[in-house]
Amino acid sequence: MSRIFTTTFASVYPLYLAKVERKGRTKEELDAVITWLTGFDDAELAAHLESGTTFEDLFADARLNPGASLITGVVCGVRVEEVEDPLMQKIRYLDKLVDELARGKALERVLRS
Repeated sequence: MSRIFTTTFASVYPLYLAKVERKGRTKEELDAVITWLTGFDDAELAAHLESGTTFEDLFADARLNPGASLITGVVCGVRVEEVEDPLMQKIRYLDKLVDELARGKALERVLRS
């Protein structure tokens, strides 16, 4: 079991936010990416952040977007579509979306619309 599974989402969220804000993106865009992937609304996302939900519990509650299978590419030297562990793949999907947002990709493209 990877340590990231038991890491709280709230402890990583500020790192995601700092990453996208350094590149001129907004909290609203980050939240849009997270809600698109997880199926949470803004209130559910806020509740997970406030309650200290782990990544394991976050994705257990998530209704993964059917378009998530369209997320491809490399994160930390690993192709996200080839990750075998389903939970790790979902975490890598999120990492990939945040990376794309931070790199300046249009939000519509990040959300695979």
